[in-house]
Amino acid sequence: MTLRATALEELDEGSFDAVIVGGGINGAVAAAVLAGRGASVALIDRGDFGGFTSQASSNLVWGGFKYLESYEFLLVRKLCVSRNRLIKAYPDNVKSIGFLATLDKSSPFPPWLAALGSLAYWAIGSFKTHWPRLLRPKTIEKIEPVVDTTGARGGIEYYDAYLPDNDSRFVFSFIRSAMDVGATAANYVELTEATRNDNGWHLTLQDTEDGGTPRTCTAKVLINAAGPFVDPLNRELGLQTDHRIVFSKGIHLVVPRLAGEERVLAFFDDTQRLFYVIPMGRRSVIGTTDTRVENPETTVTDEDRDFLLKQINARLDLERPLTRADVIADRSGVRPLVVKREGSDQTDVDWTKLSRKHEVEASREKRIVSIFGGKLTDCLNVGEEVAEAVEDLGVPLEKDKGTWYGEPAKATRAEFYRQARLMKLDLLRDKAGVEPLTDRLWRRYGRRAFQMLDAIDQDPAMGEDIMENADYLRVELHLAARTEMVTKLEDFLRRRSKITQVISDDEVRRSAGLREVAEILFGDAADTKLVEYFGDLPVST
Repeated sequence: MTLRATALEELDEGSFDAVIVGGGINGAVAAAVLAGRGASVALIDRGDFGGFTSQASSNLVWGGFKYLESYEFLLVRKLCVSRNRLIKAYPDNVKSIGFLATLDKSSPFPPWLAALGSLAYWAIGSFKTHWPRLLRPKTIEKIEPVVDTTGARGGIEYYDAYLPDNDSRFVFSFIRSAMDVGATAANYVELTEATRNDNGWHLTLQDTEDGGTPRTCTAKVLINAAGPFVDPLNRELGLQTDHRIVFSKGIHLVVPRLAGEERVLAFFDDTQRLFYVIPMGRRSVIGTTDTRVENPETTVTDEDRDFLLKQINARLDLERPLTRADVIADRSGVRPLVVKREGSDQTDVDWTKLSRKHEVEASREKRIVSIFGGKLTDCLNVGEEVAEAVEDLGVPLEKDKGTWYGEPAKATRAEFYRQARLMKLDLLRDKAGVEPLTDRLWRRYGRRAFQMLDAIDQDPAMGEDIMENADYLRVELHLAARTEMVTKLEDFLRRRSKITQVISDDEVRRSAGLREVAEILFGDAADTKLVEYFGDLPVST
């Protein structure tokens, strides 16, 4: 909590080149690029970082194969190039993965046409991924026996990428890198008032966690990265924009692992929309749906669950059909889809044909930069466009040397692995043996993982799992408490980690390590935080 207290002090009467409102992927990359290029930056979010749309994605980094259907070749090219950049810059965090798409008689395309599309997709992506291939039903059954090939006409295999950890953690990595070069960032801080004069913006901020006296700061430029709330914030700021947002709701269900291989299974549902089975360690994630909604606040309904369960049960050869009882966790989120603002009609939009493009608008009069739409794959482009817009508004930036994103240098990684090998760290595998600790710690923490080696060397108990089936070491909790601004228990369980996505709430509640987790993160406030999350004090067994 000291980290957040320090940030609040820096915000109070602080003067910044840019204040960013919204700590999702757009705000995170904006903070990283601006701070990395020498600007003084503050980032605030009225909730937790990566806590809304950015925690409800499919964890896929992909070039938009399905956008070929609507002939959006330039968008696909742009997304594929972005995907390739992320794979190169984050080799341990953004992993190439195969997509096995099974096409039955109700699919909108025959296998041969889908295969041609996959070849075009591979070419548009500069041949940077593994080559695609056309598959017969017998081949599908051989390489992935869980797929029910009854009625299948064939399929294709092509390649994109995914995040082995969760989307919110990837978002936080940009925020952490911005903080490392001087940015001020604080979660649970709301912008309550904004006025502008000749000297810039005068902002009033309220700590939504502890209340207290409002804080004020000034900014030359205000960046609206509020995601699905970008339009309401612009209205409050008195800004009329050329674009606006409409919403599509998507849900995911987390169930026990369904497929043996580390690949994504793709199918067309009964409405001829794509949905996937995505690996997540010992779990599988089924999703997503695509439903037009008017409000960004959404939930997973029983109807949603039943629809996805029906679709997957019809397409997999399981020992028994999946039921609601098999759902370990679920998530619901909206995709903010960008449309042109045409007149005052907010409903006359064919949202089913909208893609996940983004738009960055800059107002010279108001000195506001607004970010509309976008997706995780496109995040580097968003950051670079925001930096260009901020420069155009008169804030000088250092030359972009590409150092504001990416994992540490190969030599640094090699040194970490050398030290871990000398310690025999990989003998301390997690109980299920999912992956070596060396890989896990480096992927999650980069340079900060060196501190963990020292801590484990001094106290072997630091290298022990702290919660059963959670794949988190005691030392990781201590580092999170110091460096990851965990303000509520949910921040750690859901966003800095994916614990509550792979373990049921009841199992988390009964975990013998839960109280120690809370004590490490919150000290004397542990009981308060446990009650805040669970409604009462959980009793471990």
